[in-house]
Amino acid sequence: MPAKGQDTMQTSLYLAKLIGPTLIVIGLGMLINRDGYRDMAREFLGSRALIYLAGLFAFIPGLAMVLAHNIWVADWRVVITLLGWLAVIGGAFRILFPQEVTRIGTRMIANPNTMLIGGIAVLILGAILSFYGYAR
Repeated sequence: MPAKGQDTMQTSLYLAKLIGPTLIVIGLGMLINRDGYRDMAREFLGSRALIYLAGLFAFIPGLAMVLAHNIWVADWRVVITLLGWLAVIGGAFRILFPQEVTRIGTRMIANPNTMLIGGIAVLILGAILSFYGYAR
């Protein structure tokens, strides 16, 4: 039976392998197709039902991540923990305050650099997690 530290490292590696490539694809999409993503965001923000569903689809996996990987250490694994907590908080916010999501999101996508900055940030996070999940 593996030691507790080995179990948590295996969970970290598994989540890094799952989340890393997903973030890379999303980040590339945001960078390659900025106008399309901005249009998609506008459509999304026009539907409180979609905002609510997105809240559920963020909250549930975020909570699963936090339950499986609530690891507060001074290394790359804390990124997974932070992403889990951000999903829980963001999901709850979408469920509880969809009108605020519309207001905040509309202001965000009005900035022409939102997709560029967001795409770069998501791509970097995905690359970091993919590196630790696959290359190390």
